[in-house]
Amino acid sequence: MSEDTLAVETGAPPRRMLAGISYREAGDAAAPALVLLHGVGSGSASWSTQFATLSGGWRIIAWDAPGYGVSDALQPAIPAAADYAAALERFVVALRLAKFCLLGHSLGALIAAAYCRLAGTRVEKLVLAAPTTGYGRETPEGQYARIKDRLTAIQELGPEGLAEKRGPQLFAGDPPAKALAQARAVMRQLRPEGYVQALQMLSRGDIFADAPSIKAPTLVLCGSGDTVTPEANCRRIAGAIAGARFEAIPGPGHALYMEAPEQFDAALLRFLAR
Repeated sequence: MSEDTLAVETGAPPRRMLAGISYREAGDAAAPALVLLHGVGSGSASWSTQFATLSGGWRIIAWDAPGYGVSDALQPAIPAAADYAAALERFVVALRLAKFCLLGHSLGALIAAAYCRLAGTRVEKLVLAAPTTGYGRETPEGQYARIKDRLTAIQELGPEGLAEKRGPQLFAGDPPAKALAQARAVMRQLRPEGYVQALQMLSRGDIFADAPSIKAPTLVLCGSGDTVTPEANCRRIAGAIAGARFEAIPGPGHALYMEAPEQFDAALLRFLAR
């Protein structure tokens, strides 16, 4: 699938490139900025609904993490969340964003928390959607066990097969056809080497280590039907962040911003308006 075809199929804006990062943008450049960080099996085009619904009052910027889309890969073979956070800092500096709101989904939440340790004074408000804890507190054997199935799947099935197998697991029950098609379209564009790097980071990540560094007003948001990052874990993450708010949207699974975009956007806008 070509880049133009992906943009048309998902309804997302076409990609741009800056500071070695590919990204998509919508909205007035003078509006307050909301930067979106996708999860491990995703990409910038997954936010197509948010580009359409939020760009009336916000400058929406969604990156492709290093090793995703056409973004430059990271140099360490086994990067840490801090390496992704440093890439994000270079990106937002190139965008000339002195202040912005930051939203990280799943693996993107690990990166967002690490960014708050690195350059948290730039972040006006933080949203962690279906955040993963990372597996850094487990033994090395436990860390590997957590990512083994996905490493095997990308090696044996490739992005196409992974999209068919894992796409439905991001949703609760019978997902909307449009949301499932969108998730699979984006997942089919994964670069295996970037995906494996991100899985290695996930296996060693620990959001609780970065939680004390988060000073911005924070919302932890999840779907009640999420089996990837269950509600109980999301509540634990909220409890580790001083003053954080927690909200569970009844029904959707892990990819709640695709599965239940109206409820997701409403919760997001309520928080950003506070």
